[in-house]
Amino acid sequence: MKCTACGSTALVEGTLMDANSTGDISFKIEESSLIKRIFGIRNNRPVHAYGCVHCHHLQLAVDFSEADLERYQEFEGQQPGVLERINS
Repeated sequence: MKCTACGSTALVEGTLMDANSTGDISFKIEESSLIKRIFGIRNNRPVHAYGCVHCHHLQLAVDFSEADLERYQEFEGQQPGVLERINS
């Protein structure tokens, strides 16, 4: 992996810590059904942090599931909204 700011390969992997120091920072996919929200089913994905030793840039990467990759990679460009997906 290369730094997106300077191109260096000297990246150090780390963890983002929240205010409670639990380290449970995650990426929440906004499109979640009402049923999932009612029953508290989480739609979160783990986040990995990488700091560049040379320019001190911090970059983040999301750990998508296989189902996420299949669902979202079928579209090119901007992702269609929920209604567009239902009507297609």
